[in-house]
This record gives sequence, C-alpha cells and structure tokens, in this order.
Amino acid sequence: MTSPMIRALRGATTCSVDTPEAIADATQELLTSMMARNELAHHDVVSVILTTTPDLTSSFPATAARAVGFGDIPLLCASEINVPGSMPKCIRVLLHAYVNVARDDIHHVYLRDARTLRDDLPE
Repeated sequence: MTSPMIRALRGATTCSVDTPEAIADATQELLTSMMARNELAHHDVVSVILTTTPDLTSSFPATAARAVGFGDIPLLCASEINVPGSMPKCIRVLLHAYVNVARDDIHHVYLRDARTLRDDLPE
C-alpha cells in the first residue's frame, strides 16, 4: 500500500428533467457511488468541483452534496461550456481526496446516460 496522496476522482451522471429533485437525486447518487467505489471516508475528501450543462439551472448540485454530509467540504459549482452535440442534462464531478492507492487503481464513476462518456473505463 502506498502513502496517502491527494488524487482527483472523476464522475458524471445525467438527469432526465431539470428539477431540483432530479438534480439532487443524480448528484447524491453519484457522490455516494464515488465514495463507496473508492472506499473513501468523509475525512478523506479535500474538495469537490461540480459542473452542470447549461440546460440544468433549477438547483445547485452543491446543495444536494451538502444534504449528504458534504457541508464542511469546500464545494464549487460551475457551468460546462455549451459545446454543440454534447451530452445534455449532465452533472460532472471532480473530487479531490486522500487515497492509499495508485492513480491506476482509482475508480472513476459514470452513471446513467453518462456511462457513454467513458466507455473505456471498467465498471
């Protein structure tokens, strides 16, 4: 096992509709999946950047993150650039955490329709 290092974990998911409930559900599912798949504890997380595509405007994903215990973790929301043909209603996450594994052993998590963004990654 390696010494703990700060690593960046990626994840993405989609919403079927632009409602605060849909954004909260998708964000919370993604964050809890990222934590579980990488065996992270709350104290391992350093910061989280959350982005949405321009068609998701009804709520901040950070609000949903705080609701599952991320309230004391620095959170930043931003909007993705509006690239023609990009995946609609998408939430992306860049989570920085202390981990005890090599970069190649990190499990990035892509859920729902966002799985097609990184079909090169193992499940």
